[in-house]
Amino acid sequence: MRAILAHCGSFPLQNLPAGTVLLEEGKITGRVYVLTEGQIEILRNDAQVTVLDEPGSLIGEMSVLLGAPHTATARALGDVKVHAIPDARAFFSAKPEMAWLVARLLANRLNAATTYLVDLKRQFAGSGDHLEMVGEVLETLMHQQDKDFRPGSDRDPGCP
Repeated sequence: MRAILAHCGSFPLQNLPAGTVLLEEGKITGRVYVLTEGQIEILRNDAQVTVLDEPGSLIGEMSVLLGAPHTATARALGDVKVHAIPDARAFFSAKPEMAWLVARLLANRLNAATTYLVDLKRQFAGSGDHLEMVGEVLETLMHQQDKDFRPGSDRDPGCP
């Protein structure tokens, strides 16, 4: 989302070395980062979820929007350049045009996750195992309006 970069010019560019942890899962920082160069891996429970390398990638916005701890760790895979925004809530409030960009970003993520879950549901329909629960997960995602919703799992009920 290169369009996000247009709103970050007032924040200095930071050069971070490989291995730098930008955000740590379970911590609250109130900050977001916008990638300009390099690669940042996103880890959840020490499992790599994705690698961000697109300039304009936003990191940490979910924590700020949910008012909750970071749901993942973000770590530089190599040297990276980022705009660090220390008070993301104030930044988002001061730049309402960012709402559209962030909404599109989150909608794209939700679409990808939903598409994947629908594919799983089709593949494992009638299998008689726990993967049949994918339909229930989809229903919950599509109808969840409660701000206090906290996902979990049977294996780890406290897992966000």
